[in-house]
Amino acid sequence: MTQYGVSPDGFDIKGLDAILAESFERARAVFDSPDLTATSPLRKVLEVAAAEDAELWKRMESLYYANFASTATGASLDRLGEDLGVERDFEFATGEVRFRLGRGAPGRRYRVPEGTVVTTAGGTVAFHTLAPLELTADATDGVTEVRAFERGVAGNVVARAIVQVDPEYAAEELSLGPATLAVENQLGMTGGDLLQSDADYRPRLLGRPRNLWTLESVRREVLEVPGAIDALVADALGGVDVSQSYFDLFDFGQRQFSADRRLGEPYFFDVVVAHEFARPWRDLGAVRGVYERVQAAVDGVRPPGIYANVIQADHIEVGVRARVSVDPGQDVQALLAAIKQRLAHDVAALRLGGAFLFSQTMRAFVEQPGVVDVQNVHLRRCPAAYGRVSFGGVPFQSAIVEMSVGENVQMGRTEIAIFRLDSELIQIEVVPA
Repeated sequence: MTQYGVSPDGFDIKGLDAILAESFERARAVFDSPDLTATSPLRKVLEVAAAEDAELWKRMESLYYANFASTATGASLDRLGEDLGVERDFEFATGEVRFRLGRGAPGRRYRVPEGTVVTTAGGTVAFHTLAPLELTADATDGVTEVRAFERGVAGNVVARAIVQVDPEYAAEELSLGPATLAVENQLGMTGGDLLQSDADYRPRLLGRPRNLWTLESVRREVLEVPGAIDALVADALGGVDVSQSYFDLFDFGQRQFSADRRLGEPYFFDVVVAHEFARPWRDLGAVRGVYERVQAAVDGVRPPGIYANVIQADHIEVGVRARVSVDPGQDVQALLAAIKQRLAHDVAALRLGGAFLFSQTMRAFVEQPGVVDVQNVHLRRCPAAYGRVSFGGVPFQSAIVEMSVGENVQMGRTEIAIFRLDSELIQIEVVPA
C-alpha cells in the first residue's frame, strides 16, 4: 500500500485521484451496488468532498516544506530568516539618465564606460551606469540605464535629481580635456521600495553558519557586502594542527611555535574578494569602496588580535574572436548586441576559479536566431596582475592572450572572469551565409 505524508524522502502528497478512488471503495463497502457513474448524485457528492480533501493535502505539504530554507517561500521564508537574524533586503533602484557632451572636439569619440558614477547634488545618492555610451561633437546626447549603489527607498530619487558625474570618478577615469559632461534623469528612479525575491533571499539563508568565528562565518559576512561576488578565505599558518607528531612538544618558554609569526605579533589571515567591476575597490568620491566595507564586515566577527588582510582578486577581462555566418537580411547590430548580452550573462554567473568555457561560448552564438555557422572561435583573456595576491605592487597588464580553437580559458583560485560589452578583446565578424 502506498504511504502518504511525511516520509524519508520528504512529503508524499495524496492526489485527487487517490482520494477519489478511496471514496469509491468506501461507498461500495457501505452501499449495495451504488451508482458511481459520471452523472450519479452520489459520485458528485464524493467528488466535491475529495476536492476539499485534496486542498487540505496541498496545504499540509506547503506547511511541511515551509520549515526548510531550501523550499520555503514568501512569509515562511521571512520567518526562517528572522530565526537567523537575516532580514530580506530591498532591491536597488534603477532608471535612465541622459548624458550631454559639451565643447566636444570634432572627430573625437568620448567614451562613457560602464560603471560611470553619477550622483545627486552634493553626492548624497550615487548610481552607476549599466552599459557603455559613446558621444561625439555631432551626437552629443545619449541615454543609458543606471542602478543605485545602495539598496532601499533612498535610491528612488525624483526626476532631475541626478545632476553630476562624480568629480573624483571623472578625474580618475574620464579623459575629457576641455569638454564637459552633463547628466540628468528625466524620470524618477524606481524599484528601491521592492523587497528581494525568494530566489535572491534564499541563498543568503542556506548554509548560514551558526558559530561566530569560523572560516564559513567570515566568508558569509563578506558575501553580504553589496557588490561582493565571491570570497576566498585562507589562513596561511593553518592554526594549531593537533595531528602533527610534534604537537605539544614545544618548549614555549625558549622557542617560538612557528617561525612565520613572532610571539606577541597580531595574527593575520587572507580574504581574497571578487567584486562587481562597476564598484570601486577603495573609497571614491560619494561611493564607499568594497575594501572598506569588507574590513568593517569582518571586524564584526573576528576575535581581538586577529585581523583580516583584505586582497582584491584578479579580475580577468575575457573576450572572443569569431566569424559568424547569418541568414541574409539579419540585423547585424541587434545580433551582435544579443550575443554580447548572452556572454555577459553567462560570465557574470562565474565565481573565483570558474573557467570561461568554449562550449558555453558556442551556445551563445548558435542559439541566436538567424545564425547559420560559427567559425574560427578563439577565447581571449588579459593576463593576471602577477604578484598582486602574494606580493602586491604589480600593475595590470593589457596584452591579449588568445586560446586555440576549442580551448577553455582557465582561471586560478584567485582569478574571476569579467566581460565588458565594449571590450577590445571582442572581435566578432558577421558575414552573410
